Amino acid sequence: MLRFMYALIVLIMPISVASAQTQTQLRIAWWGSQERHSRTIAAIELYEELNPDIDIIYEFQGWYDHWTKLSTQAAGGELPDIVQQSYARVEEWVANGLLLPLDDYLEDGAIDTTYIAESSLATGMVAGQIYGISLGSNAEVFTLDTDAFAAAGIDLPPLDWTWPQFEALATQIHDRLGIVGIGQLTSEELWHSLYIGCCDQSAYAADGRSLGYDDDQPLIDFYNMLLRLQESGGMERFEDWVAAGDQGVEADLIVSGEAAMAYHGSNQIVAIWSAAGAERNFMMYPLPRPAGGQSQDYIRPSMLFSISSQTDHPDEAAAFVNWFVNSIEANEILAAERGVPVSAAVREALLPTLGQAQAEMFRVITIMEGDSSAIRPPSPRAHADIVNNVFVPEFVEPVMYGLLSPEAAAPYLREEANRILAAQ
Repeated sequence: MLRFMYALIVLIMPISVASAQTQTQLRIAWWGSQERHSRTIAAIELYEELNPDIDIIYEFQGWYDHWTKLSTQAAGGELPDIVQQSYARVEEWVANGLLLPLDDYLEDGAIDTTYIAESSLATGMVAGQIYGISLGSNAEVFTLDTDAFAAAGIDLPPLDWTWPQFEALATQIHDRLGIVGIGQLTSEELWHSLYIGCCDQSAYAADGRSLGYDDDQPLIDFYNMLLRLQESGGMERFEDWVAAGDQGVEADLIVSGEAAMAYHGSNQIVAIWSAAGAERNFMMYPLPRPAGGQSQDYIRPSMLFSISSQTDHPDEAAAFVNWFVNSIEANEILAAERGVPVSAAVREALLPTLGQAQAEMFRVITIMEGDSSAIRPPSPRAHADIVNNVFVPEFVEPVMYGLLSPEAAAPYLREEANRILAAQ
């Protein structure tokens, strides 16, 4: 009997080993909130169930850790097969030869673009080729806690509100409720936007060889406003924000009721509302604009999925990206957490199922489609270098800590950024 069982085990083992060896392993990396992690993992598990020959290993971090880890992996030739990519950084990654062109997969239908607008596809294009597929339409927004405004006896602003109106509201909120008006506003994205609304310019020139502006005044005015807000209690103090560290949008002060407004990407309302609780009442607004100026907002991809040039399984990676973008079943799980889906078929299918957060996101993107600036080209490959080594340490930090005035720091930022851009 024992000899029979041993023979049976030996007979079965090669079949099991052979079965395991036929399974293709894909690695995928993304940044995001816990809400994004949970939904993405659930979608991945469904894909594995539908495709038993695929085993997906996933990696997720916060924004900063995502790029730090990927840089290390890229240097060692160990990038994941599928990488969640930023519109601001895709040109840098293409220039460094780290992404695979996807045009062949679009042409043969492996990545189906039947229901995706050309304008959405263009957001993943660099030098005439597609290197990323948008995972959702997104914009920079302010979220207002309408209950906090009501408690303070303050009317909600108009949709075309201005920065002076915003500053007054943030200060009034603090004076009447004792909480800050808003969390930190020292974002690199807002640096881009400042020159759109007032001057119809971009932070970077079209050729990526210099900054797109030579007048520092909009940046100076904006950071002087932030300093006033920091002193008045209208905005979270910079040192408190730094001390708290990057805990994701779930830790935003609006979630805990310690702020009446928040600044974030429109897709992040899903994580914010989930963390705050369904009983809360939020409304999203386009960015404030300069007095008498145009909208400072533009609709862009919340993020893209790109395929690494280091992958050994490009076809399998393309199949997953196609499913992630076009599958209604997948997107019912994902629930537009990465932004308004780019597939018209998916959007139509999701409309009857939208929760309050998703419905609010769809609403603000629809408003902005009729009142926003044109999308700016992807940032040049030196963008991360400028942000990490000039914008944050040489401008934001000394200004917000009171070591330098905006008037003194802004010219240095422009000079150093132009030097780096010219040398790339």
